[in-house]
Amino acid sequence: MNQLLAQLPVGLSIGAVLLLAALGLNFTFGQMGVINMAHGEFIMVGAYTAFVMQAWVGLPASYSLLVALPVAFLVTGLLGLALEAGLIRRFYGRPLDTLLLTFGIGLVLQQLARDVFGAPNVSVPAPAWLAGGATVAGMQLPHARMFILALAAVCVAAIAYYLNRSRSGRRMRAVIHNRDLAAVSGIATRRVDATTFFLGSGLAGIAGVALTLIGPTGPTTGTNYIVDAFLVVVVGGLGQLRGTVLAALALGLLNALVEPWSGASLAKVIVFAAIIVFLQLRPQGMFTVRTRALT
Repeated sequence: MNQLLAQLPVGLSIGAVLLLAALGLNFTFGQMGVINMAHGEFIMVGAYTAFVMQAWVGLPASYSLLVALPVAFLVTGLLGLALEAGLIRRFYGRPLDTLLLTFGIGLVLQQLARDVFGAPNVSVPAPAWLAGGATVAGMQLPHARMFILALAAVCVAAIAYYLNRSRSGRRMRAVIHNRDLAAVSGIATRRVDATTFFLGSGLAGIAGVALTLIGPTGPTTGTNYIVDAFLVVVVGGLGQLRGTVLAALALGLLNALVEPWSGASLAKVIVFAAIIVFLQLRPQGMFTVRTRALT
C-alpha cells in the first residue's frame, strides 16, 4: 500500500506531461484530422528553448524557466503556423499524405537540432526553488513534479476558458462539431485551422519546457512522447478536453503503478494491452462530440 501511495505523485506527474503533450494534438487531430507526427519535434523545440534561455541568453536559472514558457509557446506556435500555412494546408483531406509529410518534417527538425546543439543530450538546471519536496500523508511530493502538475492545470483552465468564453474559441468548437455547417454559417474555417495549429503547437512548446524538469533534452526528446500523446487523444475522444485530461491521468497512473514490479518494457506492453481492450469496448473513446444530424 505504501508503495502504491509513493507511486501516486509519479503517476500524476507522468499524466501531467502526457496531458501537456496531448492538449495541442487533440485539437489539430480532432478538428482537422491531421496526424501531425512533427508534434513531438515541437516538444523538442520547446525543451531546447529553455536550454537557450539559460546557456545562450544567460538568464539565471532562478527565473529562466518562467521566461522560457511564453517564449517556447510563441516560438513553437509560429513554427506550427508556418507549417500549416506553408505545407499542410495543401494536403487537407489526405491524412496519409499529411502523416508522411509531418514525419519527414520531424526528421528534418531532429537533424537541425543535432547540427545546432550537437547529438549528446543537454541538461537544463532546475531553479533552486523547485529543489526538494514535501511529505504529505506519507507521500513524497517533489516540487518539480508538483510544478508540472500545476502547469498542466493552468493550461487546461486557460483552454477551457478560451473554448467556452471567447468568440474565437466558440468558432473553433463549431468547426470541430461540424466543419461544413460552420463554413456555410460564415465562419472562416481556414483561419480557425491556422489559429488551432498555432495554439496546438504552442502548447507542445510548453510541454517541452516542462520536460526539462524531469530529464535531459536531446533531438529525440519529443519522439518518446508522441505515441503516448496520440493514445491519450484516441482514448479520451477526438476534440474532447475532459476526455484528454482523464485519459492522460489514467495512462500516467497505470504506467506508474505497473512499472515498479514489471519493468519499463513490460509496463508499456500492459498499458498498450489495456488500451486495446478499452477501445474494443468503446471505440469512440471516453467522450464523443454530439452533433445534430438530419438523418
